[in-house]
Amino acid sequence: MWIFFIAALLFIALVASLMVVKQSHARAAILEQRLKELQAEEDRVFDFLHGIGAAFSEGFRSFELHRLIVESSTRILDARFGALYLANKSDSSLTPTFMTAGCPAFFPIPDHILQQAGESAEALESFLQLQPVTKDTPGPIADCWRTGEARLLTAGADGLLPAHSAIVGPLVYRHRILGVMALANPFPGPAFEEKDLKVFRAIAEQSAFALYNEAIYLEAGEKKLMDRDLEIARDIQRILLPGAAPVFPGYKMSAMSLAARHVSGDYFDYIPLGPGRLGVAIADVSGKGVPASLIMAMCRGVLRREATEALNASDVLRRVNQQLYPDMTEDMFISMAYLILEEEGGRVNLARAGHDAPLLYRAATAEVEKLSPKGIALGIDSGEVFNRVCTDLNLVMEVGDCMLLYTDGATEAMNPDGLEYGVDRLVGALQASAPHGAEGVVRHLAEDVKAFAGDQLKHDDFTVIAISKT
Repeated sequence: MWIFFIAALLFIALVASLMVVKQSHARAAILEQRLKELQAEEDRVFDFLHGIGAAFSEGFRSFELHRLIVESSTRILDARFGALYLANKSDSSLTPTFMTAGCPAFFPIPDHILQQAGESAEALESFLQLQPVTKDTPGPIADCWRTGEARLLTAGADGLLPAHSAIVGPLVYRHRILGVMALANPFPGPAFEEKDLKVFRAIAEQSAFALYNEAIYLEAGEKKLMDRDLEIARDIQRILLPGAAPVFPGYKMSAMSLAARHVSGDYFDYIPLGPGRLGVAIADVSGKGVPASLIMAMCRGVLRREATEALNASDVLRRVNQQLYPDMTEDMFISMAYLILEEEGGRVNLARAGHDAPLLYRAATAEVEKLSPKGIALGIDSGEVFNRVCTDLNLVMEVGDCMLLYTDGATEAMNPDGLEYGVDRLVGALQASAPHGAEGVVRHLAEDVKAFAGDQLKHDDFTVIAISKT
């Protein structure tokens, strides 16, 4: 009897051992399957990261990056649909940048669009691909943008179409929400779980980094193109300004013009007027940069055309004002000083249109005169006031005399303490350098202003012309 009892115990122990082994095999199979699933998920994530890296290294279009983010996300999380919304520069709205075909709406659809959708599915897709989302728009996209939180959405709730479940989450980089991504699945079907939300957050983090770099890349490209355009503009402007001073008997001339930016709103010119006569102009367009340079180019063309049609300087300015006024906006004007040099007798005819008064150094006394004929700036008045106010000043330059024309970039140059160079310093610089001729005046003045202002010199356009009588 004991033999049978012992045999029964051994049999039970054997069966129990077999069951343990079977359960161990089952658990091992489950763990192996889960490991394979994790490995496959990891491979998909790495493929996603590799795809983004390749996009940047090989050059890409924004649309391709957006498509890659959405399609890779749907593939990794086994989602059927996906959409990417990105914030505009002012953060006032989210714009759909990529959406898979058939993607559901994440906000209410107007009735007339739903009616059109009943007749043609393309009407709804077209509406969704073009419709921006603001923070006031009902639905989970705007909610996510406001709260900055990723969450699971259950089927038939949260403003979705009733036959879908979804994950919606923000794309955040450096505490700024760059956009919102949404993935959706039809119901019944695979429902998203908390583990999916964790993977989604990882994808969203890498996507936000890629989108931030895309923005930097595009800005760098735009800046490069803009810099190239500005270089071309500067080259064109350099052609428009005189390359060298003209040879004019009885006078020596020298000039310098420095732009505060790539291009300048300052203008100077020498205009041949026939035997024994030469026009000299200096002007300053309100503002700086490209807009001012365009007005300057327009002013140059008008001045060169009108200068040969008038006998004295004030008539030239009247004609120029008449031509420019219709095309000038209310916040735009041009100050100008224009003079006519005559070879015979050193006679000079000068007129001003609201420009800084030229300075005249008299060699006989070593004193400096301020030349201030009346006049208002070009482009302010149609002519009724301008023509009446603008007057001529006639004078004679003797041997050794030197005239200095300048823009306010010289007198308003500031030192680090906020002090302006001013007219008094300009007069002193002219007195100190006039005996050395026109070139000496320009060289000394440029060095003196630079020493005074240092790096602040580029605050405004800087132009000077020196004319010495020989």
